[in-house]
Amino acid sequence: MAISDRIRVLCVDDHPLVRDGIAFAIQQHADMELVAEASNGIDAVVAFRQHRPDVTLMDLRMPQMNGIDATTAIRGEFPNARIVILTTYSGDIQASRALKVGAVGYLLKGMFRTELINTIRRVHSGQRHIPPEIASEIAEHFVADALSEREIEVLRCVADGCANKVVADMLLITEDTVKGHMKNILSKLQANDRTHAVMIAMKRGFLDD
Repeated sequence: MAISDRIRVLCVDDHPLVRDGIAFAIQQHADMELVAEASNGIDAVVAFRQHRPDVTLMDLRMPQMNGIDATTAIRGEFPNARIVILTTYSGDIQASRALKVGAVGYLLKGMFRTELINTIRRVHSGQRHIPPEIASEIAEHFVADALSEREIEVLRCVADGCANKVVADMLLITEDTVKGHMKNILSKLQANDRTHAVMIAMKRGFLDD
């Protein structure tokens, strides 16, 4: 196969072992090549501009600039960029948001061995790729995106250990309003109590800065 016909891949992940694993997998296939690597979103944008890859594998959680912001920036400059989100948790709400800003694929890091190469090929051919076993997880947790900015503020205060009265004083609202927000939060996150709500929100990346 001519070099010009290969699928050109950019790998973005802050863990060297993950990048090494992806590089090794790609090297085993003559129809693709790894053209660049990056360890954060800022470097990812720079690398994309320089190499114009056919497919970008984008980790969600990275220092300096996360995968959502990097995807948004790249797609802003290059609307046809094909970006596959990499994550460790199938119900990560940040992954849902990444799909909303233009990512075309979704891949669990634990599925690399069986899904990585097929995902790259499918996305390169113009298809979207969200494995059915995790599509249901995204759908299940998608409702959490309906949390209002105020509800997120309340959750952040609760995560810091603040009681309702303290939250009310901090946000300049009444204690009854705080209780109302918490009732909505528990319902939307399907949480049993305040602590459970915070754990769910943190696990899904909902309280990420």
